[in-house]
Amino acid sequence: MEREHSVLKVEAGREKACSRPQLGCSTPIKFSTIRLNIIYPMVMAIVLFLVVTQLLSLSGFGIKFWCTETTKVVGLETQLSPSLPQGSFLDENIDTSSIDLRHGDVRLFKPHGLATYLYIDMSAYRGSPRHFSIVGLTAKSIEKHHKPPYACEWVSSSNDKVVKGHAYKILPDWDYGKLYTVVVITCVFAEDVGTDGEGGELVLYASYGDRYRQPERVVVLTEVKGEYNSSVFDTKSFPYDYVYCGSSVYGNISPQRMREWMAYHAKFFGEKSHFILHDAGGFHEDVRKVLEPWIRQGRVTLQNIRQQEIYDGYYHNQFMVVNDCLFRSRFLANWTFFFDIDEYMYVDPSTTLSDVLNEKPDVSQIVIKQVPIESGLCVADNTRDQHERWLTERLIYRRVLKHGIHYDRKYAVQARHAEATGIHMSMNLRRGKTRVLQDERLRYYHYHGTITNRGNLCNKFVDSKNKTAVKSVQLRLDETMMKMAKDVKSYELKMIGKQPFVL
Repeated sequence: MEREHSVLKVEAGREKACSRPQLGCSTPIKFSTIRLNIIYPMVMAIVLFLVVTQLLSLSGFGIKFWCTETTKVVGLETQLSPSLPQGSFLDENIDTSSIDLRHGDVRLFKPHGLATYLYIDMSAYRGSPRHFSIVGLTAKSIEKHHKPPYACEWVSSSNDKVVKGHAYKILPDWDYGKLYTVVVITCVFAEDVGTDGEGGELVLYASYGDRYRQPERVVVLTEVKGEYNSSVFDTKSFPYDYVYCGSSVYGNISPQRMREWMAYHAKFFGEKSHFILHDAGGFHEDVRKVLEPWIRQGRVTLQNIRQQEIYDGYYHNQFMVVNDCLFRSRFLANWTFFFDIDEYMYVDPSTTLSDVLNEKPDVSQIVIKQVPIESGLCVADNTRDQHERWLTERLIYRRVLKHGIHYDRKYAVQARHAEATGIHMSMNLRRGKTRVLQDERLRYYHYHGTITNRGNLCNKFVDSKNKTAVKSVQLRLDETMMKMAKDVKSYELKMIGKQPFVL
């Protein structure tokens, strides 16, 4: 004890001496001090930690204990709020208040990525002072298994008055859709809405069909002040006689085939007609050059729908496209035609298109028979300009229709009387009858596979001296369209001038 006391006195003396500011004064650090104050406590802490971990492992508490305890803490925090954090659910507003998290080890399920959207909005159209049509896509899995309902309302811009409507849906694509299916929603109000001209919004509520998610609120149509015009509903006067609605056009389209089709039907339907075409990737620069003269004349509207490829439906979402066009054309013409750009309408010279369509006043839809043309079979021709002859001049053999075999048909419809439509006909007429033409006064020639053929149309030839030298059971000569080519070329030259031949 005496030695220890003397050490303390010496150290105290050095501390006192060093308290005075003198150069070269420093306090030496003794190893015994480090051993007492640092090393011993560290060794004791390590030993204690090792002992505790060994005891825990012997008691059956290991990594699982710590994971379980962490999960229980997370579960406890979850109980404090009826909704799980939005960030972990891609900003979905999910209500978990009905899920009991009080018992057991609560496990979390965290979503990543997004397979499908609930609803893809394309368009909405007013059909009357109290009637609207909405076109879009919905996730097929949700539609198939949950069958979610829809609701709609009109919000006035003048006073924020909300009027509830009745919504019902039609699925027109016959379950052909892939990730998405087409849905057409009709919204009907018990009173006129927006007719004061002050403007307003049509709001759609798209449901998930379960109790965990609130419906999505989608503003599908906005009318600005002064936009409402009741005169558009006057069916006694239309801007056009006929409107053509095309399907989704994709692939490597031949500019020359498009040129021929456009010139023919511009003449066929007359100058008081309009064409609505839909570019799903097929109207490349050379094709647009062919259409440009007709666009400048106001005969063609070209819709760019290439973004629809993001949403994987059926056949470039053509069911959605034709339904959008149905409602777009509703008050543009009395009759809207639906067929493809490898198909040519024809009316017999003994009558007129108007006479056939309006023959029966109670008919709102005309279904038209197909004349399938044999591809690749031509009459041998050694003339210098034979390679520049048009499609209808070269392919002149029709297939003989066999009994019992179904051939696709196309149609014309009074769009204002249809709630939805399809590729080959509308199954959802609100008014009027469907008439399937049994004769060939009005028919269409189908040149299958030619619109994307940018090479030679012919690979088989018939001796020009004997055009009928083919199998009469399967094919027969039909020069109807060939005989019209000269007049069509003259019409094109008159309307838009000389055009280049670009396959």
